[in-house]
Amino acid sequence: MDSYKCFIAGEWVGATGGGMLPVENPATGEIFAQVPACTAEDARRAIDAAEEARVAWAMLPPIERAGYLYKIAEGLAAERDHFARLLVAEQGKTLDEAGFEVDDTVRYMTYAAEAARRIQGEIFPADAPNEQLYIYRVPYGVTIGICAYNYPLALIGRKLGPALVTGNTMVLKPHEATPVTGVEFCRIVEAAGVPKGVVGLVTGSGADLGQALVEDPRTRLVSVTGSIRAGQAIARAASHNLAALSLELGGNAPFIVLKDADIDAAVEAAVIARFANAGQVCICNESVLVEEAVADEFTDKLLKRAAEVRLADPMRNAGMGPVSTAGSLSRIEELVARAVSSGAEVALGGKRGVGDFARGHYYEPTILLGATGDSPAVAEELFGPVMPIVRIPDYEAALAITNSRPDGLSAYLWTRNPSVYMDAIQRMETGTIFLNKGIVGYIQGYHNGHKQSGLGGEDGIHGIEGYLQKRTVYMKY
Repeated sequence: MDSYKCFIAGEWVGATGGGMLPVENPATGEIFAQVPACTAEDARRAIDAAEEARVAWAMLPPIERAGYLYKIAEGLAAERDHFARLLVAEQGKTLDEAGFEVDDTVRYMTYAAEAARRIQGEIFPADAPNEQLYIYRVPYGVTIGICAYNYPLALIGRKLGPALVTGNTMVLKPHEATPVTGVEFCRIVEAAGVPKGVVGLVTGSGADLGQALVEDPRTRLVSVTGSIRAGQAIARAASHNLAALSLELGGNAPFIVLKDADIDAAVEAAVIARFANAGQVCICNESVLVEEAVADEFTDKLLKRAAEVRLADPMRNAGMGPVSTAGSLSRIEELVARAVSSGAEVALGGKRGVGDFARGHYYEPTILLGATGDSPAVAEELFGPVMPIVRIPDYEAALAITNSRPDGLSAYLWTRNPSVYMDAIQRMETGTIFLNKGIVGYIQGYHNGHKQSGLGGEDGIHGIEGYLQKRTVYMKY
């Protein structure tokens, strides 16, 4: 078993009290590593270091800060295979998917570095002679990055790159189920020569560690990727010191297929958008809403295509890996059972892995027929490899189901009718709409949710701006 330490003030340290947490391989159920069980005292130490480093870091020209990010990206790319295997071991995605995650993290860091010469302010005319009005963009100071378990490395790159290039310091808290790649990432940070305290990382479980990070009066911005419930708890904790928030929270994306859709393309996109990363993507296809006129054709083709997705050892890239945690597996089972009891029918899969896949957190690729808009597996975010099919009479019915949900992260719409998709752009209450397009996330785009799916957002120029606050200067000369 490998034992790791936390990264505080540029030093590798254990937790106060010496506690350790096990890290499980979701494909085998075996404990393969342990990390420090950090306490509120460790959170304070990490913020001490970030606070001490923040002024000197903010005073560096942005292009100098960018130089460190380029070095981190280069170091990560040089160890691509190592990090990919770590991701497979602790998160369960296939080796190919893990390699793509490493590549994305390199892109996030590089994109942030390239933004160094694009940080802009504004000049407005004053109302009096011999005066000038400026609006500057300045860093917040100490920021916190709290990451989910589905993309433990990419989420670090998505948060840390923009935070650092804009002059902030950041303390990272990876999810307790997937902390190893984060710890190893800080080894790359250290090798890049990033000044002590600019980047810190603490590991731990439960709300206590996160609360200590968020409630510290020196914390000025908190960036979170996680569930709606976690985001609500963090928002309450952040209210103590009125820290700024960037909350990228859960969603329940409908995959809407209308009668004039390209059925074959929609089937392929629906399968990939549901079973990628074992369904553990916040913008995954959570349920299909298919118009009655094409429901039989779509369903028949979907069942044949989904049957090709098989459980596999994620290190061998042969199919779909496990879900990441035992809790996720139990929740998926429960939602499927509730959906069946309310009238849905299991047409494919519907149970845990057996044989070689009985030890890990495997759940078969599953299709549910006969579901309705209020079926538990449709109304609640599954975050796993289960695809309910709901027959709808028309576009308006699909829009009503979509907009009735408290969340609004993303939605898919397949139609060739410009009047329909232009209407959806105006009326569909989600942060992202995929029009005749499968699951994707370009770094130059913007990833944000509406309603309970979050505040603020990440990626692109707007993601960079999220780490800057405005300072207005009235100058007389």
